[in-house]
Amino acid sequence: MLNVLPDWLKIIYVVFAFCSALFFGAFKSLLVGPIAALILIVGNVFVILALFPTHVVWTVYTLLKTPRFDAPLKVAFLFGLPDGTWGTIKGSCTVVRDFADICNHSYPLYLKELRETPASNELRTLRFIHVPACIIVGLLGLIVDVPLYTAIAIIKSPYMLFKGWQRLIHDLISREGPFLETACIPIAGLTILVWPIVVIGSVILAIVSSIFIGLYGSAIVYQERSFKRGVAYVIAMVAEFDEYTNDWLYLREGSIFPKPKYRKKRVSHSPDVSVGGSRSSEGKHSGHHHPMQAPGVMLMPTLSSSRSVREVIREVKMVQVWGNLMQSTESVGKELLDANIITPGELYDWLNAKKGNESAIIGIGLPCYSFFQNLLRSIKVGSEGLVLLDGLEITHLNRPQDRLLDWFFHPILVIKEQIRVIQLSEGEIRYLEKVILFGSDSQRMKSWDNGSYEPEDTLRLAQIQGISRRLIGLTRGASKLPTYRRKYRQVIKKLILYCMAKDGSTRSMSMRSVASV
Repeated sequence: MLNVLPDWLKIIYVVFAFCSALFFGAFKSLLVGPIAALILIVGNVFVILALFPTHVVWTVYTLLKTPRFDAPLKVAFLFGLPDGTWGTIKGSCTVVRDFADICNHSYPLYLKELRETPASNELRTLRFIHVPACIIVGLLGLIVDVPLYTAIAIIKSPYMLFKGWQRLIHDLISREGPFLETACIPIAGLTILVWPIVVIGSVILAIVSSIFIGLYGSAIVYQERSFKRGVAYVIAMVAEFDEYTNDWLYLREGSIFPKPKYRKKRVSHSPDVSVGGSRSSEGKHSGHHHPMQAPGVMLMPTLSSSRSVREVIREVKMVQVWGNLMQSTESVGKELLDANIITPGELYDWLNAKKGNESAIIGIGLPCYSFFQNLLRSIKVGSEGLVLLDGLEITHLNRPQDRLLDWFFHPILVIKEQIRVIQLSEGEIRYLEKVILFGSDSQRMKSWDNGSYEPEDTLRLAQIQGISRRLIGLTRGASKLPTYRRKYRQVIKKLILYCMAKDGSTRSMSMRSVASV
């Protein structure tokens, strides 16, 4: 027994020395590693940027002087090199500018709204007591969902492999699917060869997605205020994935895993829900429609599940919508400038304002007022959707299939139908225009005599103020989107140049100063 003790002491000493060296090395790496990485990154980037022009000149000079290329190839190279280069550089600068606007404008605005948002029943407060439950459910989601998703994906991957080969070979023999056109046969044939790679990619995608699906259990605990419902979500997601793969591979319906309910009630977020009746039914009762009808009763067009080829071809592009809205804002801005409702000084102040000191009338009021004119135009012509400045109509059928637009399009139509249903008089419309343009600036509202009057009925006044708040909220949300701020600054610059030309004081120095802002 005494002879074994020195051996154990040696083993313990070796383990202790190894762990000590490992810990000390890790500690030094944490201290020195960031400094060394920073030196490498900054140094290499500096060398690349400093020598990049010289390397470009040397490369072009060498290609021109080398005898390995003939003269036609050198000429083709010289003409092909600058083609698209400057456009790519300008596009890169534009992306950087939009990203800077998001970081410098949109993100601080989000934080400001988060600080100033009052407590309500809709916005749930995250309490410290919920944090442990969120962490436990998140870890439980990783422990349960990741292994089970991996097992399901690996077990069903052979079936996916042979089922896919069977379907592709059947389409090849019968000239169906991707093999319908002769020109597509080589590409479709390549699909048969690379199908195993597709299967492997699907398995990897399932494993990676299971991480985020498992972690989302923490959000369920926060939303439902229940630890049990978070655990139920973790279990139900395994059954959901099993059912999804069964449906996709044409296996039996259902799942062998339990599927508990993890929501108290299901809330529909579909953008194509019809509220109220149809236009025909509304027309029958239009004669008895009271102007004080509740704004919640509205008529929304239903989104058809199928779209014809002709409708798809006529789909409006997102760039058309942005361009049209900016043109509308510019046109409305010129009208307001001509009527001295807004001044060139306010345009200058907004353009030169630092973060947090921007004029609300120019930054929010002007685009919101312009958009309200589009809504009024759409209501007057009886459009099912939204009619823009040049007569372009956007409906559920031809709207851009863009996720960003989905957040705004349905609420816009809801507001439009609310305005149409309550049947505002001309004076009430003018009053709503003043509220939208000037917001809480009562002095400016009183100074603008546009034939408006404030409704005496408190319910009517509350309806108008509610519509104005929704429109202003939508405009604030749109102002945070990428590319918006850059495009809107161009509109403000055009309005300033319009004022200069109108006053006869347009000078080259002034134009250059505006363009440089």
